[in-house]
Amino acid sequence: MKVSQNKIDDLNLELTVEVEAADYAEIERKKLAERKRNADFKGFRKGMVPLTMIKRVYGEQCLAESVNQVLSEALDKHISENKLNILGEPLTSEKQPEIEWVDGNAFTFVFDVALSPEVKLEVEKKDTVPSYNVSVSADEKSKMVESLKKYYEEKKEEKSDEDIAKEADERLSAQYKNEAEWRLNKDIRDYFVKKAGIELPEAFLKRWLVVANGDKLTAEDVEKDFPGFAADFKWQLVRGFLMRKYEFKVEEKDLRDAAESMIRYQYAMYGITDAPKDIIDEAVVNMLHDRRQVERLAEQVEDGKVMGKLKEEITLKSTKITSDKFRELK
Repeated sequence: MKVSQNKIDDLNLELTVEVEAADYAEIERKKLAERKRNADFKGFRKGMVPLTMIKRVYGEQCLAESVNQVLSEALDKHISENKLNILGEPLTSEKQPEIEWVDGNAFTFVFDVALSPEVKLEVEKKDTVPSYNVSVSADEKSKMVESLKKYYEEKKEEKSDEDIAKEADERLSAQYKNEAEWRLNKDIRDYFVKKAGIELPEAFLKRWLVVANGDKLTAEDVEKDFPGFAADFKWQLVRGFLMRKYEFKVEEKDLRDAAESMIRYQYAMYGITDAPKDIIDEAVVNMLHDRRQVERLAEQVEDGKVMGKLKEEITLKSTKITSDKFRELK
């Protein structure tokens, strides 16, 4: 077996794998023998079907499985031994020659491979991001007051104008505090993605997204949504770099705490703020048995650790802004 590597540019490689008959013959023999042991053909006792008949029925399938097994192992070994930090999975190249699945043949496979760009980044005090202090406009407060008055009238509750005005202030203050925190996180993320200056192998990633998602995404879908995907992907690379830089780890306790926080939030959305601990604990266990949920929680934990550290290390410039101007920010 031979694997050759051709560098296209800094982010793209072409790997050619040449598989000889000797590379897959023993694996193929074992697969055919397994089929023979378990074959159930009318007129034959189990395990006594002639090998020629097994080959006629299952030969091409066993051949393809055997070749693909050694091919996969060769790719993994080459990637590991050459310390290639790849993105996604190798994709069949447009240069791939047509395959004739004939036993004893040699096979050539050509793959496109994308490399993860190297992230180089310093975090300094001179890195400055605005931290907004939002003042609510009189018009917005007035609208909130009117909305609350209607609400309490419908519920037939007595509330003084002073109490309603105070509640409107508190609600709007809490709302804009949350929105300003969200905006700060977004601006920090965008700042460091831009500072890192990451280039992505975009053509490869667009192809990979279509292949990896099967029938769920078309090339047109990917093209339309790619800017958002690319921005998220670049942040993942930056976040991963910073996790390593600061030697942060996602511990089991981090995941449990994040799961509990999410579950309590979900209950609160339905007005349940005092769910019993045993119910919460059971929901946490169930969530942590879901691989996708765990991946999502791990990302949240990483975001929290990295964002917390960045806010300590950079300069957050306190910036006063009206709610109207805040809404206009892009």
